[in-house]
Amino acid sequence: MNATPRWLNPDEKAAWDSFIRMQETLIGRLSRRVQADSGMSASDFIVLANLTETGGGRMRFLDLAKLVEWEKSRMSHQVTRMAKRGLVTREECPDDGRGAFIVATPAGYKAIEEAAPKNVEHVRRLLIDALTPEELSTLGQISKRVLEHMEEQPE
Repeated sequence: MNATPRWLNPDEKAAWDSFIRMQETLIGRLSRRVQADSGMSASDFIVLANLTETGGGRMRFLDLAKLVEWEKSRMSHQVTRMAKRGLVTREECPDDGRGAFIVATPAGYKAIEEAAPKNVEHVRRLLIDALTPEELSTLGQISKRVLEHMEEQPE
């Protein structure tokens, strides 16, 4: 790994810096709003949203960790905190003694159902409404392309 770094040129650096600032500011504001509106942390919201939107309220632990791009230890700590508050439960996997399912409880469903409408309004106000339909389409295409590119790259 002694190759000379491919430093960013001024246009690349400006694009990168703007993207990072936008992403950090947007996530920071949304995180503070979800906490203020619902009392849930952004991590609680992410877990419950992914469980209820993509997993029918139930997902294998490792699949959920991979979906949200978290290390196993971070997911484990998050699930433990949420289970103590009654938002999720952990169930053993009957097919795999080492595996576990994370399941949204009725309280978890209630929490996400109450938080989601306010969250989507903040997403709309802070991001969606700032863009034209064409710009939003371009953002979606760019995001998809970068995600596909990352899937092809070693971590």
